[in-house]
Amino acid sequence: MIYATLKTIHLLAVIVWIGGMVFAHFFLRPAVAALEAPERVRLMHDVLGRFFNAVLVAAGLTLVTGTWMIGRLARQMAQSGVKFNMPIEWMVMALLGVVMLAIFGHIRFALYKRLTRAVTAAAWPAGGAALASIRTWVTVNLAIGVVIVAVTLLGASS
Repeated sequence: MIYATLKTIHLLAVIVWIGGMVFAHFFLRPAVAALEAPERVRLMHDVLGRFFNAVLVAAGLTLVTGTWMIGRLARQMAQSGVKFNMPIEWMVMALLGVVMLAIFGHIRFALYKRLTRAVTAAAWPAGGAALASIRTWVTVNLAIGVVIVAVTLLGASS
């Protein structure tokens, strides 16, 4: 029951994170492109601020639940006298998940801060440049997230 609960929380957190990136990148961004720079940059700042707060929670839950599930299984196997060999897809998931966390940290604590300064100063070209940087790194994180999902699902089916 505990493992199933942890796995459910883990998957829901991943859905929020990856789903939010898909929404922002493929639906929100193109829709706001028609707005004038001040409105577009302000709107994206407000939406991204809310989304990044949600991702802080989702990323934390993903890290904690993933670590807990691996640790729990390793401990159970050790108590049974069986050597724990973590599956390669779990190693890939864990490593790339940490990379995603690092990239998100850069987006949230450096690039978004730059966007906030631009909005506060009404420096719309600087805000647009910050949004372009955020978009680039979100694209990278989205690609990594898709790779993680694919590797994990394909590994589980073999």
